[in-house]
Amino acid sequence: MSTIAAISTAMGNAGIGIIRMSGDNSFSIVEKIFKPKKENFEIVANTINYGYIVDGDKIIDEVLVSFFKAPKSFTTEDMCEINSHGGTLIMNKILELCLKNGAELAEPGEFTKRAFLNGRIDLSQAEAIIDIINAKTEKEAKASIKQLNGGLSKKLAEIKNKITEIMVDIEASIDYPEYDVEEVTNDKVWKILEDINDELKNLEKTFDNGKLIKEGIKVAIIGKPNAGKSSLLNAILKEDRAIVTEYEGTTRDTIEEFIQIDGIPLKIIDTAGIRNTDNEIEKIGINKAKEITQEADLVVLIIDSSKDLDQEDKKILELIKEKNGIIVLNKMDLETKITEKDLNKISGDKPIISISALKKEGIEDIFQAISEMYKFNKIEIDESLTITNNRHKQAIRNMKYHIENAMKSIDEKMPIDVISVNIMECLNEIGKITGENASEDIIKEIFKKFCLGK
Repeated sequence: MSTIAAISTAMGNAGIGIIRMSGDNSFSIVEKIFKPKKENFEIVANTINYGYIVDGDKIIDEVLVSFFKAPKSFTTEDMCEINSHGGTLIMNKILELCLKNGAELAEPGEFTKRAFLNGRIDLSQAEAIIDIINAKTEKEAKASIKQLNGGLSKKLAEIKNKITEIMVDIEASIDYPEYDVEEVTNDKVWKILEDINDELKNLEKTFDNGKLIKEGIKVAIIGKPNAGKSSLLNAILKEDRAIVTEYEGTTRDTIEEFIQIDGIPLKIIDTAGIRNTDNEIEKIGINKAKEITQEADLVVLIIDSSKDLDQEDKKILELIKEKNGIIVLNKMDLETKITEKDLNKISGDKPIISISALKKEGIEDIFQAISEMYKFNKIEIDESLTITNNRHKQAIRNMKYHIENAMKSIDEKMPIDVISVNIMECLNEIGKITGENASEDIIKEIFKKFCLGK
């Protein structure tokens, strides 16, 4: 493979920057541009060396260079990392020198892709790396680290060993029919398949929590103009993110921000006030608010408690009738004309919370209601494995389908070689997760999500 190079740290002014190289010519390229401070310098694996990056006689930067010799490196190839000062100009100059002396610019995720292709990690571990990079909460990072450490790989290896054991028995039954062991084989196979199916069911169950941990909850704040939607957003974020005025219809577009509750990410969306209007621009914002209401996992309907409940409020209540929702009575610091008791008759079983967004009172009650609704307190990333990846979930579902079909075939006394077809399909699904049987298109799609230098 060619020698690749890329900047691995974020661009911009920083204390340090890292330029990374991997491939057979990594060390020879570095020797052309690195002037070590130490006399009689020679490259030794797993060492950090102080010196200068030079372009001819010109010093570019004072650096530390780390060397990792194949196969004991991230990519299993010869690798080096140049730790420079973090200025964009300096990092780009060093990268240019690497490219000028024989390296090629790495594609996004190419270092991790080489680690996968060279057998250091499987595909599920490669996906865990991008999940760690993109993690929005501690729980998501923790779940991804477990996968990076091979949690899913080990579980799949255990299942694969059990399937291999089954296939050995099936092959023996096919090859030596004169011993009439098919019935004994079927009983043994059925019991192993039942164990595998239970394990797959347990893995599949973890995805509900895994999806919450990774994707979080999309929360739409809706209501009439001047009900206090933007004030609520600002109170939640503890900053003046949205413009708040006394004039109705100030918010014409959506404002989106992330927060977390008990380690679960929430995407909070402030929407335009919903009302009847002749203003064409405002109508666009209102239609968008209604669309987001339907797409959201949870709707927070905010009602101005200092005004009488009117038909527009009731229409919005009807809009969220079939949605997970929380009703918030705002402006409790003013004289109230609507109470929780008034709303109980028409709110269904949706929680009703009284707040003052202006005084930032009652905000924690909203957080508590969301936490209780989604049972956040029961989502713990302990020693067990949590599936967070949609691709893995689908493969596990497919495995369960094939295992259950195999068990059904045994119950119906189908020939043993017919049963083996479903079992082999289960092995194929394992290979899709680990990468052994993954298509080139899937592999490309996964590594396309990576940043340069990783």
